[in-house]
Amino acid sequence: MVRVKFATVWLGGCSGCHMSFLDLDEWLIDLAEQVDVVYSPFVDIKQYPEWVDVVLVEGAIANEEHLEILHIVRERSQILISFGDCAVTGNVTALRNPLSTESVLQSCYVEAADLHGPIPDAPGIVPPLLDKVQPVHTLVPVDIYLPGCPPSADRIRAVLEPLLKGEKPHLEGRDLLKFG
Repeated sequence: MVRVKFATVWLGGCSGCHMSFLDLDEWLIDLAEQVDVVYSPFVDIKQYPEWVDVVLVEGAIANEEHLEILHIVRERSQILISFGDCAVTGNVTALRNPLSTESVLQSCYVEAADLHGPIPDAPGIVPPLLDKVQPVHTLVPVDIYLPGCPPSADRIRAVLEPLLKGEKPHLEGRDLLKFG
C-alpha cells in the first residue's frame, strides 16, 4: 500500500482549523496508518517537501511570507484544500482590508503598545504586510474548498476519507457546506 504524503499549512488565521483537525480524535489513528505527515505545524519540519499528495492550507494570505509559502505549496502539491473560512473567503483576517497597512501597524505597535516604541522594521522581524488580505483561490488554483470557522472534525473527515480511497469528496447539505 502506497502511503499518502500529507501536509497542513498555517498562514494568516487563528489556528482554529488545526485545532478542529485534532478533534478527529481516534480517527487520527486510522489516518496515521494511511499517511505520512511530511509538513505541518504539528511536526518539526522546516522546509516544505518537493512532492505532497494532499495539503490542507489554513488561513488567508496577509503578508509576503504567506504569499511565498503559498506559491511553494501549490507548486509542490497535487491536491490543495482551502481549509476553513479564512482560506476560502479571507474571513476575519481580511477585516483589515479597509485600512491601510501603515495604519494597522501604527495601531498595533505604537498606539496599543504598553511601551510606545517604533514599528519594527529590522529584516526578518515582521514580514511586510500585503496591501489587502486575500483568500487562497485568488492567488493559486484550489482543488477543494472546506468551509467552516473552523470546519468540524466530521467535515474534515468527509473530505479526507474519500481522498484516501482515491475518490473525490462530495460535500452536500448544510452540515458540510455552511460557513461559520
